[in-house]
Amino acid sequence: MTVHFVGAGPGAADLITLRAARLLGDAGTVLYPGTYLDAEVLSHCRADAHLVDTARLDLDQITATMVDADAAGHDVVRLTSGDPSLYSAVHEQTRRLDVAGVPWDVTPGVPAYAAAAARVGQELTVPLVAQSVVLTRTQARSTAMPDRERLDAFSATGATLVLHLAITHTRELMAQIEPHYGADCPVVVVYRASQPDEVLLRGTVGGAQPIADAVDAAGLRQAAVILVGPALAARTTGGESYLYSPHRSRQ
Repeated sequence: MTVHFVGAGPGAADLITLRAARLLGDAGTVLYPGTYLDAEVLSHCRADAHLVDTARLDLDQITATMVDADAAGHDVVRLTSGDPSLYSAVHEQTRRLDVAGVPWDVTPGVPAYAAAAARVGQELTVPLVAQSVVLTRTQARSTAMPDRERLDAFSATGATLVLHLAITHTRELMAQIEPHYGADCPVVVVYRASQPDEVLLRGTVGGAQPIADAVDAAGLRQAAVILVGPALAARTTGGESYLYSPHRSRQ
């Protein structure tokens, strides 16, 4: 038997991969993050699957559930919100499974920031404006951030910033990045991207339409991603890709 770590995507039941749907349909036990996941995703599970909401379980309890299910002869799906490569605790869980001698694999999913960008119809890498994307988070009641990964250092690059797990600190974060991006730099916040209760907010780092005011008014507390950078400006800005230039040789 195998434990499959599967990206559940941003939440919509039709934004998972074909492989993810097949694995859910075959699994005898499915663990899922109820706080972040639209329950409709579980419609891909077979009728007799044992469903476990991990919202109130710690890492050892989650691992024990997977090990016990494997011992009972079940294939197991451990759903993660978005893509398993970002803030999914796959590192910690697979380390425990290795000790227990339980095989595992990983199936990627659609990350929340990609769903947010799609929702606003915006490319995050615009020629001559921004060609890099920084995926990071803030620190509050969470794991410490490495000293070298300071937000002001990332902001100095001018790259498109994607801030995860940060929505309750929006005002503080905007104050940190304003010296680098400017008060009028566009910001997009998407809460539960692709889900029925999705909320989309637009604003600026500071200036006349501070995004922090919009976040406070909406009462957002979790499950939101913040996109910041000049690449989010109107599509009249920026250059064009050399890859598709009529002046580039294609021989």
